[in-house]
Amino acid sequence: MKKYFSSRIFQKALAALTGSFLVLFLVGHLAGNLQLFIPGELGQKQFNAYALFMTTNPAVIALSYITYTSILLHLLFTFYLTLQSRRARPVKYLVESGSTNSTWSSRNMAFLGTMLLIFLIIHLRSFWYEMHFGDIGIDKWGNKDLHTVTVTAFKNVFYTGFYIISMIMLAFHLHHGVESAFQTLGLNTLKYERAISFLGKGIAVVIPLIFATIPIMLYVR
Repeated sequence: MKKYFSSRIFQKALAALTGSFLVLFLVGHLAGNLQLFIPGELGQKQFNAYALFMTTNPAVIALSYITYTSILLHLLFTFYLTLQSRRARPVKYLVESGSTNSTWSSRNMAFLGTMLLIFLIIHLRSFWYEMHFGDIGIDKWGNKDLHTVTVTAFKNVFYTGFYIISMIMLAFHLHHGVESAFQTLGLNTLKYERAISFLGKGIAVVIPLIFATIPIMLYVR
C-alpha cells in the first residue's frame, strides 16, 4: 500500500482529481462573477450579497478549505511529476520536433502553471485579502463593497491586460489538462475519445473567454 501511494500512477491520479475539482470550482466561481454583468445599483447589490454569502456561509467556508487544499496538492504533485520527467530525460536533443507528438500546451504545462500561480497570488491579494482584511467601504445595503473594489481594479488598463493574458494561459493549461485528466483516470476510451476531446476544448475556450470578458466589460462600461 505504501508503495502504491508513492507511485507515479497514484501521484498522476491525484493531480488529475485535484485538477478536475478545480475545474468545477472555476465553473462555480464564474457563475458568481456573472453578476458583474448586471449594471447599476442592482449589480452592486447582488454582487456584494454574493460576496458576503461566499465568506460567511459555513458550507461554503468548508468547501473553500477543500479548494485551498486541492490547489496546494495540485501544485505539489504536478511540479513533482514535471521534475521527475525532466530527470528521466536529462539529455536534450539538439534537433527536436516537439509538435510532432505533443501540443504546445502539454510541453509547457510547468510554465503555464507557474504563471497561473503568480496570477492566483495577485488575484487573491487584490480581492480575497481585501474582502477579509482590507479597509473597504460599505454599500447602502450594509455589505462590504467588493463590487466597487472590483470595478476600480479593472479600470486599470495594466491590471485588465494582465488578467486577460492570464486567462489565455488558463485556456492553454485547460486545453491539455482536461484531456490529460480523463486519460490518467482511464476514462478516455476509444468510444468517447472524440466527445472528451470536444469537452476539453470547449472548457478550455468557454471558461477563460467569459472570465476575460468581465474585465473588458468593466473597463469600457
